Amino acid sequence: MSLDEFYRHDALRSQSDAVAALDRLWGVSILLGELMRVGLGERGITLARAAVLSLLARSVPSGACSQRALSRALRVTPRNVTGLIDALEREGLVARTPHPTDRRSTLVSLTESGARLAETLQREQDAFAETLFAGADPAELQSVTRLLDRVLARVQERLGPPR
Repeated sequence: MSLDEFYRHDALRSQSDAVAALDRLWGVSILLGELMRVGLGERGITLARAAVLSLLARSVPSGACSQRALSRALRVTPRNVTGLIDALEREGLVARTPHPTDRRSTLVSLTESGARLAETLQREQDAFAETLFAGADPAELQSVTRLLDRVLARVQERLGPPR
């Protein structure tokens, strides 16, 4: 039995609704993670590096972010972020600049190549979303989104604030 068959299996229907929903979320998470890993791998980029590019492209209004802030946002160690930024810098996708007011801090921003790649990845993700949810009723999608927002909030509560 494949993973996707397991998560659709009739035996899971005997579980409580909450347990069955969590099982489906685990299944979706695993399969989406694998799709992302394979798709990004074909582009020569890891999921962790794509997360940095996405965060810089979507969440940083000034276009630059400290490595410490990236570490907190990604919930990884500063050392891990340093390794990610080192690799992205070698590939010409990000650049480091000194912080204008804090000599101990370095800012990270996307280069033109990094911004183009982030835009391409976002366009591909948007197209995948349209394909994945093709034919779904807008009200149903809004309901699923509201539910997942609550789930995300509860997961974030359990994790606590980023360190």
